Amino acid sequence: MNYLKSLMASVIIAAVSFNTVNAQDKVNVKESTIKWEGEKLTGSHDGVIQMKEGFFLMDGGDLVGGEFIVDMTTIEVTDLEGDGKAKLEGHLNSDDFFGTETHNDAKFTINTVAKKGDTYGVSGEMTIKGKTNPIAFDLNMVNGKASTEFKIDRTKYDIRYGSGSFFDNLGDKTIYDEFTLMIEMQY
Repeated sequence: MNYLKSLMASVIIAAVSFNTVNAQDKVNVKESTIKWEGEKLTGSHDGVIQMKEGFFLMDGGDLVGGEFIVDMTTIEVTDLEGDGKAKLEGHLNSDDFFGTETHNDAKFTINTVAKKGDTYGVSGEMTIKGKTNPIAFDLNMVNGKASTEFKIDRTKYDIRYGSGSFFDNLGDKTIYDEFTLMIEMQY
């Protein structure tokens, strides 16, 4: 009789567990884009960076989580050419900025989600240069495509080069603390 009770309990637990299993929708990294823009007192620079891998965790068609990894070694400047482009890309890869020799990847993990139509308010943890901080933004999801635009305060990730918040007398060399990411993903 105890064996039968144990078997029934196992079946019930398995059935409940099966019903709560969420599907992973992998991001098509080749069809997805991440654009960035950083501003300074005298102008701005923009470029692209490649996603390494990622997935959305779905429950019955609704977003419930996810994780995304960006290959920081792919940072590219698109508004410059020649020596200026190479110099800025080298500086962005250096320890003054993203330190890609040591910190190859950045990661975002979705922890909580609130649905508003086709838009989700997502919050989670962003890890850049080995530092993790909470971040929240809206994510639009329609027909296998997800898009968002949000700002990141680089100083929270120990990227302080040229920051007027940490250095005095920078004048027109001041670089704003926030940079913008514009992301479009196919899944």
